[in-house]
Amino acid sequence: MTAHGDLPAPQQGLLLTHFLTVRDVAVSRRFYADVFGGEVVMEENPAIVKVANTWIIMNPGGGPTPDKPGVTLEAPRDGERVSSFLNVRVADIVAFHAHAVANGADFLTEPVDRGSELRCYFRDPDGYLIEVGQSTGLLTGIHASTPEESS
Repeated sequence: MTAHGDLPAPQQGLLLTHFLTVRDVAVSRRFYADVFGGEVVMEENPAIVKVANTWIIMNPGGGPTPDKPGVTLEAPRDGERVSSFLNVRVADIVAFHAHAVANGADFLTEPVDRGSELRCYFRDPDGYLIEVGQSTGLLTGIHASTPEESS
């Protein structure tokens, strides 16, 4: 799939990676390798951890550069307001949850049954929100309630 071993470098077409601005590269690199069973492909500059069929790329923040003028990268300041999050799908949420907790993950709740899926959330060392879900009812056509239906 990739031209350079496990680096995210497609031979044709494209592939998606996820970039995170982090406060401490070593801490974040270890977190994604340990919690997700990822393979460290590059230690620094940037750190790259291959997780299943994707890559998490991590570097410290910084100011504008010629290719992103006017843009400053920084880790999240407020964990209560989120505009995007990592969505991880697993085959066995109970096993993943136990493994993640054993490796330092602190979940907001235990997995919750939403009818269409089992789902829970936790944060990485920089406060990025991560959803972990296992499709259940969705596989048989059951969809989750909308926020209006739940209230």
